[in-house]
Amino acid sequence: MAAKHLVLIGGGHAHMVTLANLRSFTEKGFRVTVIQPSEYHYYSGMGPGMLGMTYSPEDIRFATRKVVERQGGNFVLGRASVIDTANQLVRLEGSGLTVPYDVLSCNAGSYVPADMITAADPDIFTVKPIETLFNARQRIVELCREREIDIGVVGGGPSSVEIAGNIWRLCRKSAVNEPHIRIFAGKRLMTRAPAKIRALARASLARRDIRVIEDNYVQSIEAGRIILQNGDAYPADLTLAAVGVKPSPIFAASGLATGPDGGLRVNRQLQSVSHANIFGGGDCIYFEDEPLDKVGVYAVRQNPVLYHNLMVALTGGDLESFDPGGKYLLIYNLGDGTGIFCKWPIIFGGGLAFRIKDYIDRKFMAKFQAMER
Repeated sequence: MAAKHLVLIGGGHAHMVTLANLRSFTEKGFRVTVIQPSEYHYYSGMGPGMLGMTYSPEDIRFATRKVVERQGGNFVLGRASVIDTANQLVRLEGSGLTVPYDVLSCNAGSYVPADMITAADPDIFTVKPIETLFNARQRIVELCREREIDIGVVGGGPSSVEIAGNIWRLCRKSAVNEPHIRIFAGKRLMTRAPAKIRALARASLARRDIRVIEDNYVQSIEAGRIILQNGDAYPADLTLAAVGVKPSPIFAASGLATGPDGGLRVNRQLQSVSHANIFGGGDCIYFEDEPLDKVGVYAVRQNPVLYHNLMVALTGGDLESFDPGGKYLLIYNLGDGTGIFCKWPIIFGGGLAFRIKDYIDRKFMAKFQAMER
């Protein structure tokens, strides 16, 4: 009888414990394959810091391929496009290749919708995948060496604040012409955040002449300009879209049960409600008992449950349930050496907030980068 085959789509935050313990599967005789479009996984929490040159790309990434192969697993460089549940196959985009599975776990991540982008312009970027921020970083420096430019950040959430603040840092650190940075925030900047956080963010942006455009939504992002719904147009030599994220479209395309956001609908065991041998975690799932925010803390908390349940799915036993837990810590990197710390009801801004974030992020990276050695 052929050995059972565990397939992981993505090596992101929710699969970190499973990847760290991959040898526990292979030593039991199971085959393991990890499918990912890059040999590395980039930590999104440090992405804005990479844009602002606080971190290098090497500082914020895990060598997924190396970790998989050194533990006896198989790494497939490619993007999963369809899950053929009838034949238990994962089909890869653009290649015709398929990967069979007995148990499948999905950490396929999320993407930034690009509906409002109407031009195929190399100077229009989305903030995901995270590695594109390095390309944006290089291009911003290149343009700002030539002249003063206009940069637009589209979106009103925390990501836009972090991106805009770190663009400011990038240009200061690179000693180039300072750009005119505008955040197109829609109705209001950080509308879901407590008033104190909004006030701290606004004050930080104002000190650096980063302008916030509110009370109007972006209609389209075109080559060289941003058009609002009221018809106003603003110049934009370079634009970054940070308009929120949606789960990978692979699940709807494959006919699996999904939530209203298109994410893989899972039960408390992080198990597909329509296919018992499919599991998932992170941004790509819809946790039906209690819809979760798209923040990395939940993926990290899902790690041990996914690892346990994937082993049980292969060997037999009782599945564990995932408890989302209580309030979680949020710290925003404002790009000027300061941050905003929030673990309700404690909220404060300043250098200490950023130092705490930097310490936590570097410790997290060091723990899992140790798997590479």
